[in-house]
Amino acid sequence: MVCASSVVLLLACGGSQQSSEPAVSPEAPVTEPEGSAPAVESTPPATVHVELHPKSGSQLSGTATLSETPEGVKVSLNIENVSPGEHGAHVHETGDCSAADGASAGGHFNPGAQPHALPVTNPRHLGDLGNISVGADGKGSIDIVAPGANLQPGNPNSFLGRAIIVHEKKDDGGQPTGNAGGRIGCGEVK
Repeated sequence: MVCASSVVLLLACGGSQQSSEPAVSPEAPVTEPEGSAPAVESTPPATVHVELHPKSGSQLSGTATLSETPEGVKVSLNIENVSPGEHGAHVHETGDCSAADGASAGGHFNPGAQPHALPVTNPRHLGDLGNISVGADGKGSIDIVAPGANLQPGNPNSFLGRAIIVHEKKDDGGQPTGNAGGRIGCGEVK
């Protein structure tokens, strides 16, 4: 009789028969079943925008956008007011463009102590970006991915805290730095 009375009481109070699914109150925390991985929030890849400034008496202006990808860091570099032809581009070890000739940026970024080379060659400096082709209008651009690089603070392969340098001449792939001549543009990667 107790069972029948309970059902009548439940129905009379607006209740229902038990469901096979457990009730969850809005205040109760939702927990993952044992052995399952917690849900991971996806975060957009890090992106850094860099303004390039003229060095060594040049009139260069430009920008670079660095974005993390699963393969490494994609560098999109756009320059103008530069003499037509090929111009070497590199990530340099120090994010300091204060010197008039860009020398404060130090040497090529090379955490793996590899030989210098053009991008189609491995091994090479992590900061070797290759050449930018500049047209008769004085404008040029390059899009390249630097495999193994990242934009993570404190990581030994991070481009953060480095500088992007554009050189006056073509990088010929030679040792130790490609014979690309003076530094005509510099931008700090912050």
